Amino acid sequence: MEAVWDNCVCVCQVCVCIWDVFVCVCQISVCLLELFVCLLQLSFLLFHWIPHIGLAVLIWQSTHRKIHFDANHVYGSKDLSCRDESNSELCAEIETHQTRQHFSSLQLSNFDGKTTSSKFLDGTLGYLSCSTTIHNGCRLVTMQRSAPVDPTKMGVGRAIAVLTSGGDAQGMNAAVRATVRVGIYTGAKVYFVHEGYQGLVDGGDNIRQATWESVSMMLQLGGTVIGSARCQDFRTKEGRAKAACNLVKLGITNLCVIGGDGSLTGANEFRNEWSELLQILLKAGKITAEEAKRSSHLNIVGMVGSIDNDFCGTDMTIGTDSALHRIMEVVDAITTTAQSHQRAFILEVMGRHCGYLALVTALSCGADWVFIPEMPPDEGWEDHLCRRLTYQRSIGHRLNVIIVAEGALDRHGKPITCDIIKNLVTKKLGFDTRATVLGHVQRGGTPSAFDRILGSRMGVEAVMALLEATPDTPACVVSLSGNMAVRLPLMECVQVTKEVTKAMAEGRFEEAVKLRGKSFENNWNTYKLLAHVSAPDVKSNINIAILNVGAPCAGMNAAVRSTVRMGILQGHNMLAVHDGFEGLAHGTIEPIEWGYVGGWTGKGGSNLGTKRSLPASMIEDISLNIAKFNIHALVIIGGFEAFVGGLELVTAREKYEELCIPLIVIPATVSNNVPGSDFSIGADTALNTITTTCDRIKQSAAGTKRRVFLIETMGGFCGYLATMAGLAAGADAAYIYEDPFGIHDLETNVEHLLEKMKTTVKRGLILRNEKCNANYTTDFLFNLYSEEGKGVFDCRKNVLGHMQQGGTPTPFDRNFGTKMGAKAVLWLTDKLKECYRHGRIFANTPDSACVLGMRKRAMIFQPLSDLKEDTDFEHRIPKTQWWLKLRPILKILAKYKITLDTSETATMEHVIKKR
Repeated sequence: MEAVWDNCVCVCQVCVCIWDVFVCVCQISVCLLELFVCLLQLSFLLFHWIPHIGLAVLIWQSTHRKIHFDANHVYGSKDLSCRDESNSELCAEIETHQTRQHFSSLQLSNFDGKTTSSKFLDGTLGYLSCSTTIHNGCRLVTMQRSAPVDPTKMGVGRAIAVLTSGGDAQGMNAAVRATVRVGIYTGAKVYFVHEGYQGLVDGGDNIRQATWESVSMMLQLGGTVIGSARCQDFRTKEGRAKAACNLVKLGITNLCVIGGDGSLTGANEFRNEWSELLQILLKAGKITAEEAKRSSHLNIVGMVGSIDNDFCGTDMTIGTDSALHRIMEVVDAITTTAQSHQRAFILEVMGRHCGYLALVTALSCGADWVFIPEMPPDEGWEDHLCRRLTYQRSIGHRLNVIIVAEGALDRHGKPITCDIIKNLVTKKLGFDTRATVLGHVQRGGTPSAFDRILGSRMGVEAVMALLEATPDTPACVVSLSGNMAVRLPLMECVQVTKEVTKAMAEGRFEEAVKLRGKSFENNWNTYKLLAHVSAPDVKSNINIAILNVGAPCAGMNAAVRSTVRMGILQGHNMLAVHDGFEGLAHGTIEPIEWGYVGGWTGKGGSNLGTKRSLPASMIEDISLNIAKFNIHALVIIGGFEAFVGGLELVTAREKYEELCIPLIVIPATVSNNVPGSDFSIGADTALNTITTTCDRIKQSAAGTKRRVFLIETMGGFCGYLATMAGLAAGADAAYIYEDPFGIHDLETNVEHLLEKMKTTVKRGLILRNEKCNANYTTDFLFNLYSEEGKGVFDCRKNVLGHMQQGGTPTPFDRNFGTKMGAKAVLWLTDKLKECYRHGRIFANTPDSACVLGMRKRAMIFQPLSDLKEDTDFEHRIPKTQWWLKLRPILKILAKYKITLDTSETATMEHVIKKR
């Protein structure tokens, strides 16, 4: 029995051993499998990086010799030949580092894969960036050298001339100032050309070298300090030859022209004739062969300065916003007297060939009618106008406002003037009517903050465009698209501008509006919707509630007015919620009608009332009132609290079905800190308030001499107001939370001001965002500057406070709020149709709760949930903010020795679509 048991034990032990062997074999197999996977990954990595390493070696070799190769020689994976024109983009020629500053793109074929990018350091050339994309089944490797180009040496040995031509415009001085200071920063010589093209032809003292101090105190001045004149001499070849001679003698080969389309067209013709003009001067013995060789080509860059905004390719020209400020000041003043006497007022504004000023003025003041050249009124407009004015009086309006562009025509090409309209209204309706022609008032006055910043940005971009230009680069114009600086071919823009005039002459008015650009077309469509469409007879039975949340700001009322009227035009019932989310919880909700919001565009603050309270603590009451008042959609107009409140409502949808309705957040705050939008309603008004205050303070400092002013601005942790006001007012520094600073930075700022006091500019201006640093408070900085400036300068401080939230809205905020409100209602109308299921509205998808914001070039809708990752909730700011890229410009214009990032430059774009 024991033997049998022993045998069983032995068998079991053998089985255990066999099992152990099996486990070991399995483990070895797993290890081999893992090794195989590692080898595959290593192979993939090697295959991926070999092209990059190979290119790096080739580029390193190119510093010693010139290599010509094509993609096929390197990879051999595709049958592509550089001799085939269709594949010519796959060829690349690398020249020596001494010959070319920048490498052109190298596109090489490889295998299919994901788009990747890499950046590595080459000991000779600096940083090399390499990216790969897929195109037609081939991997295209694009490598660009981002060499450490020293921007302070870009202009060494070069000369730039700047002139203003044609009609003057506010903001031209800001462009001249930026051109001069950035030109000097790059090491170039910069010259003023006084009296426009006439000064270019006459030469002599009209062309003088500019200095850093010579453009001081120019920002706040209207017109153009260097003068502008119409020049008949420049229209002749003899006159242009004289101008060329004057430039050649001073070694100027870069010309920056600020003016309208006529001035820029003349500059382009001057550039095209340059070689011919040099030959004429050479034959006449007026210049030497050496001078002709040194000035072999002329670079031209244009900036559009025109209050009419009549140049196609740019959203806004320099001077337009300031002209709108002058117009709205007059409209607001006239409104008070017109209401007192129940009068009709007709205002004629500038715009011989372009109705932009008239159109935006009509949107901004809620005018009853507007006449513009691009879209003459239909036949029988006289009766239509009288019916509309009569209806407005019948619903309780005490005044009527009609805006007329000076170039307004009817369908037969006959002018429509103020007198014609006045006689029509007086005789047919018997209204007490007055006509006012604004004239050159629109060209005068202090430039707005927008025009100062626009001019400064354009000036910087113009200098960079000149210094980066080659003889083959076409003449370009620096323009604004959304919040982006872009370069456009000059003659393409001129061509489209002329096509607008041609389309109007031929009666193609719809096309003329489209050719003016998206901005103009959107303004016109919004005006038509709000002013020329009657309310539908059939109601939609949809109830949309509007509420203001957060701190009040100028422009909120314009957005509410637009939202209400657009909702009524869509057939909806509009409900006003007083006092924000608290009002929604307490049931302070009432219907709001068309006439109730009349005249709201020009009123600051919030007529509905607003609170900072968030909905989370009263979510149940809110859901009950949404059900009680049968609310189908929400429009939330406000700042960061509106954004967070919207998120809380979306989160609560899981528990409260009543909250499953579409909602839209319209950013409205002076802080401009709402995620999902580059601009907020109210920020422009606050910015102009700060800029105006800084102008007065600088004026005081200029009189007392040797004085530094420290200004505290609002904005919470967001430094938008401080930074942009610094640009607009010409500040020496702007302290903000997003750009951390320490004691060494403060020391640098003090030393900078001490040096500044040794020049002719004996004043200083420092801006501080209210929450930029918990320790470096306004009082601390005031004491620091006072102590360190003893014997050299004294210091004063000013906390602007809540004056930044008040005041009359600027034209930008009125127009922006109007368009945002209209667009929000149209989006809600479409969304309600999507969410209508089985006789009820149910919206619980992320895209049913959005922020309507301006992003670069367009207004877009972004789900609230998608924006959470890009939000710093602790500091109530977006994690990415576009305006931070402008801070180096602020420092350069203040004469700090910093490095300007030239790796990202505006690229040349085309305005004429290829058919």
